[in-house]
Amino acid sequence: MPELPEVEVVKKSLKKKIENLVIKKVKINDANLRYKLDKKEISKLIGKKIKKIERRSKFLIFQMSDNKQVLIHLGMTGKLFFINKKKKYKTSFYYNLDPKKDFKHDRVIFYFKNSQKLIYNDVRKFGFIKLFDSDKFENCHLDKLGPEPLGKNLNFNYFKNYILGRRRNIKDILMDQQCISGLGNIYVNEILFESKIKPNRKVSSLKDFEINKILKNTKKILQNSIKLGGSSIKDFLSDNGKGSFQQYFNVYGRKGQNCSNVDCNERIMRTVISNRATFFCKKCQK
Repeated sequence: MPELPEVEVVKKSLKKKIENLVIKKVKINDANLRYKLDKKEISKLIGKKIKKIERRSKFLIFQMSDNKQVLIHLGMTGKLFFINKKKKYKTSFYYNLDPKKDFKHDRVIFYFKNSQKLIYNDVRKFGFIKLFDSDKFENCHLDKLGPEPLGKNLNFNYFKNYILGRRRNIKDILMDQQCISGLGNIYVNEILFESKIKPNRKVSSLKDFEINKILKNTKKILQNSIKLGGSSIKDFLSDNGKGSFQQYFNVYGRKGQNCSNVDCNERIMRTVISNRATFFCKKCQK
């Protein structure tokens, strides 16, 4: 699943490509996404301009010219392709282009001027596209999200108060979207390694300096990943480049490999926490 850095890269790419364009036509090839598309409702976008593209957590938000908002979640396998003069472009680097297979999973196509198109492609159909009126938008999927990890609201006082009295482990807390929005399995593994904290530590045992390390490393790792185009779990290259943060993974997906700390002779271990693969070094993380 694309996490915050990958979705941020998509947002930046879309801002350059489709912001201020007017939707001329919408074609729905398959309405059966996570939430079934209402074709009549989606048709209301025809003739409307995409005024601004934003991101909240792992969601994309299209601010439209008629005070409507389009909310897009990419789910596990969602992708957005942009076509200009018959040339297809990726909008992020967590996936590859496969001309022989991609068209089978093109679920929704937005048409713009000069034969430009935005295609929502989703193999497993766990993502969704929803249209909201501005007065109802705050009560949608975003209303219970925690603060953005790169924003000022994620600070020591907030986090200390949030975990007060809780008995959950730190990995579970960091992946809880009501605590911090946008973090997923890849980046939580890396954050905890950099912070030298075992993923199964109870949050009640964390010292103040450890909380500060977690918050500092959360911001640092996400910022670095965004600069590098996010993480590409599968190896690929294309004309558009690639996300390269995976080249700097210290623990994620590295079971049995040597710890990246030069003064450590342990190998990376794998376990399962909260039904997710979890990677750590038993010597470096306490």
